[in-house]
Amino acid sequence: YLASLSTLPLDDSRPLWEVHVLNFQTSEAAAPLAFRIHHAIGDGMSLISLLVACDQKPKILPPARRKRPICGVPPRAAATSPGALVLSYALLAWHSVVDLARLLAMPLLPGDPRTVFTGVKFRRKRFVSHSLSLDDVKHVKNALNCTVNDVLLGVLSAALTRYYFRKQGDHFAKKSCLRLRLIVPVDMRPTPGIQKLENMMDPHTNNDARWGNRIGYMILPFYIASHEDPLEYVRQAKKSADRKKYSLETIFTKTISEMATNFFGLKIAGFLFRRIVSSTTALSSNMTGPIEQLELFGNKVLYIAP
Repeated sequence: YLASLSTLPLDDSRPLWEVHVLNFQTSEAAAPLAFRIHHAIGDGMSLISLLVACDQKPKILPPARRKRPICGVPPRAAATSPGALVLSYALLAWHSVVDLARLLAMPLLPGDPRTVFTGVKFRRKRFVSHSLSLDDVKHVKNALNCTVNDVLLGVLSAALTRYYFRKQGDHFAKKSCLRLRLIVPVDMRPTPGIQKLENMMDPHTNNDARWGNRIGYMILPFYIASHEDPLEYVRQAKKSADRKKYSLETIFTKTISEMATNFFGLKIAGFLFRRIVSSTTALSSNMTGPIEQLELFGNKVLYIAP
């Protein structure tokens, strides 16, 4: 039922959101509740903040802080020596120019090769979920000195690699290495994370956490390749993500999308965005959830699947 909903447009004669109550028991909950909301209303963090605000009991929000900027020169470079600082800014400028050129060329160039991951327009869609232990993720994170996102991207790369070789046949595993691209949305708010809804809606307050779509994108390369060491997938993901953090690509994607909309209108901006998205293979996104259990209309929310 939920998969079929994704193929149907929202009724534009009504507000662009729907709530579907599936009144039957599943193995995990008494009844699923599905929110279907147009992205024009807000991004993921806006909608999660709205969901938390629907609980009448006051909730403790996760601490909203970022250890380093979304992109740019890391603080440790400025703390070493003037030479290292100059080199860091030179690398930042070079990576930003390269990424900007690639971004502008994407609508004009061929996209990723067609693979078993490539979608087909009228093929039936499905939703699949799988749970991971956050403690295991944090254990790998601490062992490799990386971030939770790096670990999740590594897990995704490993899973897609296994799926690819299972479909293609094991004889491809040792000699095949396929380079694909992945779009990763990035929250561009200076103060990221779940915010109080009244702060997001108040136009007179500081706009660090304003409601709406305030996201940029990183276009990450990821490789379909067999590694004997499973941790190598995480190392490769960390390497790609660190390279993109040394670039202003996320700022460019947000700025260019806003300029294209303002100067050329929604149709042309939408066409360019679809061209860029269709040139890639997949999109990966994750969001911070509430740290306390929510209740909606007196019913406990057991899990949230964005």
